Parts: sequence; structure tokens; C-alpha cells
Amino acid sequence: MDQVIQTPETPAVTIPSCSNQTRADILDECEDQFGLLQKLLNELILTDTDCSDGDSSEATNRLNAITAELEQWQAMEPKLLSTNPEILLALGRDEVQRRNSQLKMVLSCYQAKQDALKGLLQREQKWLKENKEVLTAVTERVATLHSENEKPSEHNIVRDMKKKISRVKDYHNSLMDTLSDILTEHFPLPNKEAFHTKKKRGTVPNFEANLISLSEILEQLTNKTLDSPHDPYVTVDDTFWPPYIEMLLRNGIAVRHQEDCNKIRLENFY
Repeated sequence: MDQVIQTPETPAVTIPSCSNQTRADILDECEDQFGLLQKLLNELILTDTDCSDGDSSEATNRLNAITAELEQWQAMEPKLLSTNPEILLALGRDEVQRRNSQLKMVLSCYQAKQDALKGLLQREQKWLKENKEVLTAVTERVATLHSENEKPSEHNIVRDMKKKISRVKDYHNSLMDTLSDILTEHFPLPNKEAFHTKKKRGTVPNFEANLISLSEILEQLTNKTLDSPHDPYVTVDDTFWPPYIEMLLRNGIAVRHQEDCNKIRLENFY
């Protein structure tokens, strides 16, 4: 029993910029093609029905034949639906407009990307310019410092002199501390027991007075020389132990006043 397939209604075909006669021609060609397609579908359905009742080998042969025919149809180049030049021109114009719209979108994307790259390039150039300015300023500063070091200014000279004076003072204080330690160790103040064996009573000091150490005697002589070089003499009183004074005089460290034997001063070492 033949089975007839009812095809759906033919969709409307939009043909831009065509006359009424051309539109009718293209619709007729579409109707013919849909009729041919309906006939082929009905034949395929009838063939499937016959195959279900026949032998399986015959069905296999028919399947092979249909497969070979399908390969032939796939190898064939499609034919144009219509050869009407007006229809082909309208379709070509529509395709060109579609392609033009797509190309415009691509062009817009590339222009946006180009603008972003231009902005990035401008920022990089600005950053490079700022770095060059910083490098120039640092180079000039380094050159200025080098020139100042090569040609010492008055400020640098004063600064260097202050550093040297500070080092000399530190060295002087270190020497004075060392001298004080040596004098304290090797020239201590006398005590009462040290004079029990003395024969001459005149050489025994008066312990009621506060004797000063040899270090303090030298400090007084030095300060007097520095504070009043025009009158560097120090008056010897009961706080000065006579053996220390005699030792300084005999070793040429101190000298007496020419008119007053109770005054001494440091010897000039220059």
C-alpha cells in the first residue's frame, strides 16, 4: 500500500528588489523542486516497505545501491535554483551587503584595539620621558658632587678641620688618661709610714695639708701655660710634695722663676 507524505507549506521566499514576474518565476521553480522532493521521499518509503517483506540479502543489496547513489549525489556540484539574472543580482547584492556589514564590525574592533594601543604607547612614552629627566638630574647631581670633591670649598675645609680637631682632642684625652693611669700607678701619694726611717725631719711633709698627686701638678702647670702664656708660673704651696717638684726640675720638665723660687712653670719644648 502506497503511503503519501504530506509536505508542509512552502515557506515564503524573500527576493529583494525583484519584479512581480520574477517573483512568480522563482516561486514556481520552488514548487517544482518541492514536488520532486516529495516524490523521492514517497519512493524511499515504498522501498523500505518492500525491503521489510523480502529477503535480507536483497535489502542489503538495495542498501548498497542507495549508499552508492548517495555518494554520487554528494560528489555532484549543486545547481543554481534559478538562472534568472535579476534574482542572482538581488541575491548577490544581499550577500555583498551582509559581508560589508561583517567587515565593518571587524574594522570597528580593530580600530578600538588600535586606539587602546595608541593610549598605551603614549603612557609608555611619557614614562620614558620622566625616567630620562630623572636620569639627567641624577647625572648632573653626581657630576656636581664630583666637582665639589675635587675642588674643596670653604665649607668643606672647615668641616675637615673640625673633624681633625675632634680626632686630635680624642687622641689628647686618650693620652691624658694613659698618663694619669701611669702616674697613679708609679707615683702614688706618700703616707706616714714611708717617713718613719727618715733622719731629716725637715723632709717629712705636713700631712695635715691635702697633698695633690703628680698628675694634678702637671695638669695645673699645663692649664696655666695654656690659659695665660704671658704668666705661666704656678705658685708652689704645701699641697705640692717637694720630691715631685725636685724630680720635675731635675728632669727638665719644669723650671723655677728667676726671681721667686716658689714659682715654677713648664719648660718650653719648642
